[in-house]
Amino acid sequence: MKRVMVVDDKSSVLNALKRSLRREGWELQTFADPVVALIYANREPVDLVISDYRMPQMDGVTFLKEMRAIQPDAFRIVLSGQADMAGVLKAVNQAEIYRFITKPWDDMELRITIEQALNHRDLLLENRQLADVVRQQQRQINYQTTELERLEGDSPGITQVNWGPDGSIILSEDDY
Repeated sequence: MKRVMVVDDKSSVLNALKRSLRREGWELQTFADPVVALIYANREPVDLVISDYRMPQMDGVTFLKEMRAIQPDAFRIVLSGQADMAGVLKAVNQAEIYRFITKPWDDMELRITIEQALNHRDLLLENRQLADVVRQQQRQINYQTTELERLEGDSPGITQVNWGPDGSIILSEDDY
């Protein structure tokens, strides 16, 4: 089950988001205090975090930058009633957010955005895992290639095989 964290200093916004997202099958964790949310994030993995942009304890960009430091793989979304361009750019550049959503939000658009973010995150993590497998396989191939070159250097021709059309190995009389 995907874990989605929502941080907003207004309980009415948190309640509205809970109502909007309750049937989606995500584990929803809500916090009115970003400091408490960061403490939670130090203990529990989070797949996606949605944060208000303007909060009295800590602004959303600062909070999301700290979240990125704690959980770099968690995707980040800013939810804000103040859609000033400077704030958007700051969020994108400093907190590396996935999206910036304005208040009031459209419930369907929000759900779709969250689903897309979670799917995108899954793809990135899978790509990273596959890249690790490819790097490991490449190291094994490099080792085997080096070993074949060493064997060929010690005993020229040892790595050459004369294959028959049926897949058998053809031995010449010189091999006896």
